[in-house]
Amino acid sequence: MKKILGKMRRAIDDYNLIEKGDRIAVGVSGGKDSLVLLKGLSMLKKFIGIDFDVFAITLDPHFNNQPMELSRVGEFCENLGVTYKIVHSEVYKIVFEIRKEKNPCALCANLRRGALHVAAKDLGCNKMALGHNYNDVIETFIMNLFNEGRLGCFAPKTYLDRRDITLIRPLVLCEENEIISVAQRYNLPVLKSPCPVDGHTNRETTKNFIKQFDREQQGFSQKIFTAMKNADLNGWKPRETPKR
Repeated sequence: MKKILGKMRRAIDDYNLIEKGDRIAVGVSGGKDSLVLLKGLSMLKKFIGIDFDVFAITLDPHFNNQPMELSRVGEFCENLGVTYKIVHSEVYKIVFEIRKEKNPCALCANLRRGALHVAAKDLGCNKMALGHNYNDVIETFIMNLFNEGRLGCFAPKTYLDRRDITLIRPLVLCEENEIISVAQRYNLPVLKSPCPVDGHTNRETTKNFIKQFDREQQGFSQKIFTAMKNADLNGWKPRETPKR
């Protein structure tokens, strides 16, 4: 956990993710990333030297028209002393039954994000923390390049003026294998995704492609990330900050 906290703190400093007085809602899907993010922010709050508050929100899409079993996640939040809110929705019904999307991920993500942002504002939060990690950064860059023919990625920090909320991604310097290790070591209540297309998406194909290139060309992912920072692509160039 020490390594994760160190990288989270570095991301917070590099991209000015957290400021005094912030009320941060963590989008908790029940996956390893969001649970490690919530635990990490709860721990950093105690010693990072910035006064901020943390909340947790789960958007339940009701996959297969069934509510998620979130009791263990609720207990986890209670043990952390974090206020936890569950938002029930009809995302599954809209995407898979009404719209019958052949490529459902984009619409599903948009609907879920919108509902999360509303719930965060209802809690009085000015920021929303998402669990995207280092591997997600590289995957998104590759997907945008190969699928859309453009250079781009999500940003470490994004202000949404229509919602008046700022999205932050404190795990972007943390590798997936590090997050898995922490989730297992602390026996976090990780839920298996009930999504019908889990494991059969374009992202999964891209993930396997990158793993192959990392094996064949050492440092492939790191070179992409370095290029993104050097070009300041979507705000990825770290800011100059004094060391604490």
